[in-house]
Amino acid sequence: MASAELQGKYQKLAQEYSKLRAQNQVLKKGVVDEQANSAALKEQLKMKDQSLRKLQQEMDSLTFRNLQLAKRVELLQDELAVSEPRGKKNKKSGESSSQLSQEQKSVFDEDLQKKIEENERLHIQFFEADEQHKHVEAELRSRLATLEMEAAQHQAVVDGLTRKYMETIEKLQNDKAKLEVKSQTLEKEAKECRLRTEECQLQLKNLHEDLSGRLEESLSIISEKVPFNDTKYSQYNALNVPLHNRRHQLKMRDIAGQALAFVQDLVTALLNFHTYTEQRIQIFPIDSAIDTISPLNQKFSQYLHENASYVRPLEEGMLHLFESITEDTVTVLETTVKLKTFSEHLTSYICFLRKILPYQLKSLEEECESSLCTSALRARNLELSQDMRKMTAVFEKLQTYIGLLALPSTEPDGLLRTNYSSVLTNVGAALHGFHDVMKDISKHYNQKATIEHELPTATQKLITTNDCILSSVVALTNGAGKIASFFSNNVDYFIASLSYGPKAASGFISPLSAECMLQYKKKAAAYMKALRKVQQSLEKISKLEQEKEHWMLEAQLAKIKLEKENQRIADKLKSTSIGQGVGPAQENPTGVNAGGQEEASTKAVLEPIHSTSLVPDVESREDLIKNHYMARIVELTSQLQLADSKSVHFYAECRALSKRLALAEKSKEALTEEMKVAGQNISRLQDELTTTKRSYEDQLSMMSDHLCSMNETLSKQREEIDTLKMSSKGNSKKNKSR
Repeated sequence: MASAELQGKYQKLAQEYSKLRAQNQVLKKGVVDEQANSAALKEQLKMKDQSLRKLQQEMDSLTFRNLQLAKRVELLQDELAVSEPRGKKNKKSGESSSQLSQEQKSVFDEDLQKKIEENERLHIQFFEADEQHKHVEAELRSRLATLEMEAAQHQAVVDGLTRKYMETIEKLQNDKAKLEVKSQTLEKEAKECRLRTEECQLQLKNLHEDLSGRLEESLSIISEKVPFNDTKYSQYNALNVPLHNRRHQLKMRDIAGQALAFVQDLVTALLNFHTYTEQRIQIFPIDSAIDTISPLNQKFSQYLHENASYVRPLEEGMLHLFESITEDTVTVLETTVKLKTFSEHLTSYICFLRKILPYQLKSLEEECESSLCTSALRARNLELSQDMRKMTAVFEKLQTYIGLLALPSTEPDGLLRTNYSSVLTNVGAALHGFHDVMKDISKHYNQKATIEHELPTATQKLITTNDCILSSVVALTNGAGKIASFFSNNVDYFIASLSYGPKAASGFISPLSAECMLQYKKKAAAYMKALRKVQQSLEKISKLEQEKEHWMLEAQLAKIKLEKENQRIADKLKSTSIGQGVGPAQENPTGVNAGGQEEASTKAVLEPIHSTSLVPDVESREDLIKNHYMARIVELTSQLQLADSKSVHFYAECRALSKRLALAEKSKEALTEEMKVAGQNISRLQDELTTTKRSYEDQLSMMSDHLCSMNETLSKQREEIDTLKMSSKGNSKKNKSR
């Protein structure tokens, strides 16, 4: 990202530099042209100066000659004034000299006349040259002013370009500093990435070793214990019972319950709308109680009277769909068979709407043709006609998408799983369109009812019926809005819940496989219940056995007490029957009795005795044998029950081990994928690191080259600007001096 931003910045700077360079070339060309024009003007000015100097020199010479001639004329006049009195005195003597002076005077007069004419001509030429010089000077001054203005403008442009170049240089220097800092941070990040890659490689190596060991163990267990892998083929995997998601089922049942409530409200509103529309036809524009309504309205009323047979099944179909979603089922599109029934009921209702639509439109036209219909009411009737067409079209669109959603439960190839999300999105759009149409109907019908209530022929029955129709339309609008918002809020959950199915597969293959899966699920649930009952029975049996052992011990203790009591009674009877005897004879029977008592007590402990006599007879022997075998049977039964419980426990352990094996396989596959992804990420990071290093090095080199080239161009432009400044200053000084 940083390299892309830098490249974008450099491209922008390069474009600006190219624009400024082109502008600089244009300015250079303009400066060169102005320099050529100023040089030409300088040459013209030089030539004019030369001609002016010549004229001034001629003027000076002429003025000097004129002054000489004037002085000479004055001298001649003085001489003439002096010579005139002399001539009077010496007329006679000076006839010859006067004649000579007249000749000289005539010559002088001619010469003076010529000089005067020449002086006049020179004055005219001088005046013309002076006027031409003034005109040329004015033109040159105006041209100089324009050139000075252009030079000032060029200077301002050059100053602006200089400032811009300086700002660009500062910006590039700042960018260079930022890039250097960024390159340092990237180098640090690269070092950290290298350390992390080394750690990842070590972890990868350890994981590889661990996973290879687990893989060998899992492969050996699979080869020895797993005879068949039913998840390999999608046809077999579709028959596997997925994990039971009770939360998902409860959520779907709750959503279905909300949808059922909304559909019930919508059905009630539709029933009211059609029923009140039928009542309106009977009273407007002709009241059936006063006159006979038209055959068209009679047929329309007959069809509307049948609306309950088409609207009620919608509620029943939604109720069946809600009842089919229980806690024990798996709710996906392949298993919701009742959605097809709801779709069929919706299709029948749409057929009813198509059947009544032409009659409804003709009925509105008949109202427009009535004499009571005004222009405003006619416009509302036309709008309602369009709204009724839109309502039927929206229902048809909704039925199309619901029919598509019902296809996976009946036809396996009717709808692809990739199109589920788009169909659900279109259902939401259709519901919002239904809400918009109902809002338009409510608006237009309200306007129509207001206009009809203002009619002089409006009856109370018509007003009441219109109010009922408006309330049903408002209920329809509210119900449509609730359903649309409800579906929009839950559409993401619908799309996400479509993946709920068999593990390691995209979904159920066909409705038949989904049905078989549900049967297997029921059998599995029954089997789990039976196992639970068996477990409970085993627990009861173990408790009963414990109680039996307790009572057997109690019985043995009671028998021992009974034997002791019998022995005591027998001793008393013997003592009373024999009477008093000799001391030694009394001691001997006492010892014998004591020995017998000890022997009887030991027998009573070892074996249960039911006889009350001291001498064992045949019955007591049979009882002993019977008790012995009963105890043996009880012992064998307990051992058998213990073996059964151990076998059940072993079976459960085997199932758990198989599940753990499957989980180990999945974890192994996931870890292998993670290893591959980690290796790819490591290689990608290494490649990115090398490419970023190269790109940053190239960019830095390019930046340095650009900066050098820009510095060179700026130095050249500064030199040109300095030369232009010097030339403009020299021209201004020359012009000022001129």
